[in-house]
Amino acid sequence: MKPLIVALDVETDHQALSLVQKLKPHVDLFKVGPVLFLKYGGALLKEIRSLGADIFLDMKFHDIPSVVAKAVERAGEWGVYSATLHTAGGVEMMKEAARVPKRPLLWGVTVLTSLEHKDLLRMGVTRQVKDQVLHLAKLAMTSKLDGVISSVEEARAIKKACGRGFQVVTPGIRLAKATDDQKRVQTPRAAVNEGADFFVMGRPVIESPDPVKTVQEIYQSLTSCRRKPAPSRLDPGFRRGDDERRSN
Repeated sequence: MKPLIVALDVETDHQALSLVQKLKPHVDLFKVGPVLFLKYGGALLKEIRSLGADIFLDMKFHDIPSVVAKAVERAGEWGVYSATLHTAGGVEMMKEAARVPKRPLLWGVTVLTSLEHKDLLRMGVTRQVKDQVLHLAKLAMTSKLDGVISSVEEARAIKKACGRGFQVVTPGIRLAKATDDQKRVQTPRAAVNEGADFFVMGRPVIESPDPVKTVQEIYQSLTSCRRKPAPSRLDPGFRRGDDERRSN
């Protein structure tokens, strides 16, 4: 599966589906967040799946364990490839979500890329950002999640601490330095070189005059990067390995 995840951070289902149609030959996985999902619900997920695209449902579930498990179960029923939950919800919440049968891949949100050390201090967290990310990633791994969401700055350390099979997904990716609400940002090339399995890009692609050309340029920038491809649901061996991992 290709490493680029395109975030469908648009206002309407028409815009989202148009982007999927244009980019599907070049992009395997599309992120649907709360803005679109709360407006169009599962109907939009069904339409995206009908176009042959996989979905990363980024709802960042964070509730008591039984509620999060039910949410993960519903996500699985919609056939999404992956979904997010907040690692801050605790080990029991993560473990119960991971035990859901026929679930999507679960990626735990560590520290949002909009946060810095001073923001953690306001919340009573005294660890440096990297230390907090590693702490939460290790909890996610022992809870049987499939990976975590982190900035590029922590990707290599997570791989070292949790193993190559533990996936790292990096948001806050830009083609060049930008001024917006993301603070810990990096380029696609840096993400892959640091060990990210996937990287998420929204605005640089969807606001481009030519999204297809932009995606092609992104891939061209990765030509000399070394990366082990992430497993694909189209690979028969993926589900067998996935089932074995979840039964452990």
